[in-house]
Amino acid sequence: MALKSTIYKASLQIANMDSHYYADHQLNIACHPSETLQRMMIRILVFALNAHEALEFGKGISDTDEPDLWQKDLTGSIEQWIEVGQPDERRILKACGKSLQVQVYLYASTGPIWWKQTQSKVSRANNLQIFQIDPEVAKALEPLCQRTMQLQVTIQDGEIWVRDATESVQVIIEQLFGTQTR
Repeated sequence: MALKSTIYKASLQIANMDSHYYADHQLNIACHPSETLQRMMIRILVFALNAHEALEFGKGISDTDEPDLWQKDLTGSIEQWIEVGQPDERRILKACGKSLQVQVYLYASTGPIWWKQTQSKVSRANNLQIFQIDPEVAKALEPLCQRTMQLQVTIQDGEIWVRDATESVQVIIEQLFGTQTR
């Protein structure tokens, strides 16, 4: 019998002063049995960084045809395709062909090595951005994980903070490729 995903609920308050986006989101996040809590928390962070009323989670690790997050317009066209981790270069190029914008968020310490090996294969994609989240941030976000979470994300002057009732984590992100946005 296959193990089922565990459902987490997050009440996410976003105050992005850099892009003038202020909203509350009620998220139901399915954590696949093979997914770490660290990766799930990075998916929540990436949702907050790209928050939009049409942004939604894909089916997850078990579905190879959907990204971790995506945003579609009213016609169903994919505006934004977001991957978390180290996807295969074929998957990235396929996504670049399907979407207006593709973002990959690396969070492991092996991210720079993956990027060095992958860069030449995807560098022709002009709608691609690659970001490296500091691996220590990924570790620091994990203790914020609860089955029901109340999280606040504040973005101001390029600084990013994630907070719950007792702890706060400063997020450090470096853009490795693509048009500068942060």
